[in-house]
Amino acid sequence: MDSMVNHYTAARRRRSDDAYTPEGKAGARPDYCTITYCKILKQLYPDVPVVIGGIEASMRRLAHYDYWSDKLMPSILVDSGADMLIYGAGEQSIVEIAKRGIQADIPQTAYIGKMPEDTADSIVLHSYLDECRDKRKHAEDFKLIEIESNKIHAKTIIQPLDDGTGRAVIVNPPYPQMTTEELDAIYDLPYQYLPHPKYKDKHIPAYEMIRFSVCLHRGCFGGCSFCTISMHQGKQIISRSKANILRQIDKLKDLPDWKGYISDLGGPSANMYRMSGVDRSLCERCARPSCLQPNVCKNLCRDFGPILDIYRTVDNLPYVKRAYVGSGVRYDYINEPYARQLITRHVSGRLKVAPEHMSDTVLQLMRKPKWDEYLRFRDMFYRINSEAGLRQQLIPYFISSHPGCTNKDMAKLAEETRRMHYHPEQVQDFTPTPMTLSTTMFYTGLNPYTMQPVYVAKTKQEKQQQNQYFFWWKDHGKKQISH
Repeated sequence: MDSMVNHYTAARRRRSDDAYTPEGKAGARPDYCTITYCKILKQLYPDVPVVIGGIEASMRRLAHYDYWSDKLMPSILVDSGADMLIYGAGEQSIVEIAKRGIQADIPQTAYIGKMPEDTADSIVLHSYLDECRDKRKHAEDFKLIEIESNKIHAKTIIQPLDDGTGRAVIVNPPYPQMTTEELDAIYDLPYQYLPHPKYKDKHIPAYEMIRFSVCLHRGCFGGCSFCTISMHQGKQIISRSKANILRQIDKLKDLPDWKGYISDLGGPSANMYRMSGVDRSLCERCARPSCLQPNVCKNLCRDFGPILDIYRTVDNLPYVKRAYVGSGVRYDYINEPYARQLITRHVSGRLKVAPEHMSDTVLQLMRKPKWDEYLRFRDMFYRINSEAGLRQQLIPYFISSHPGCTNKDMAKLAEETRRMHYHPEQVQDFTPTPMTLSTTMFYTGLNPYTMQPVYVAKTKQEKQQQNQYFFWWKDHGKKQISH
């Protein structure tokens, strides 16, 4: 998790707790921890190469807007002094570096090097300083980065530093998509499924949430504008085998405090297991950021058979009392057999989904399905519950002050939720995180794909005003709507 997202709210207020530390105590890590730790290591061991990775480094590998300092920042390689950066899930890069050391040709890595003489087969961005001078250039560069990141066969991306040294940040293309067998080999390693021994008998909130969860696959083809998953894990789905998943569950039952409940059979989006393009050759020529928006790709496999087989097999294991799906579910391409199995067997009383908004304009910028799709799923949810004799709730997530969202849009959303007798609980104010489309729109005020202006609620007051619309049944919400 990015340390700044971990430490601060959307209003830039310091959080009072930290789910990743024992007893949830805040302050265990510094801000911009990757930069801080790297500088310390360089001081202590100046001759030892330092390789950085993880979500914080991955999403800051090129010039990026940092919401907390309100600045356009260079690649984290510049500020950290690291010798190499691994982006995405870095198992293959780590192994290769361990074998050969730091080499310029290792895939899925970035480093600072001399500007190549031949750049014909590369994507050359504007320099960091040019982006600082002109927000339009930053928007142009983001579009190139996102398109290239969603290709199966990507090119090298180069961003000149323009610091008089002739150097540039060079981002090598990723490794080819892992096979199921390769992913299985990673999950078959002898993990303990426990925190480090020094945390024995200590309560770590984030661990408690995932200790009995199982990730079925990597990647997400949803392409939501505010999400970092596709830029980090990629949009191609890499799925584990059924046997590999069952082996992990067999190990979970031997953990302390196992009571027979799996908290999540999921993934970045829970219902994308084994989904991919029917005709792979079409995928190899595709650069769409999303397979679902602005419409569901006709080449997308929509066979829910494999994931239903996983659910039903796990349901029948003698040591599993109940297996829930806690990860987010994409409802815009769901079918009834999957919905029925999910709703009747794998929901713990409340199913959370993320329509995010109801305005078509905002939803289009978010790359989310239209409001009608949510209403269709809502009706299906309650009909299936009624037929099964269940009384479960559907809990929608909403976001305020996303780029393109005006007070008028929020007022319409407030009116709609009031008409539906919703008291929104799962709501948040948009937080710009590095290297997403939404953040680029927030910083530049432009849609990188059209270069048209986008309204942005930027100030603390503007963001607070929008967020208040969610609470139309409270005094401060009623006052806001009356204005």
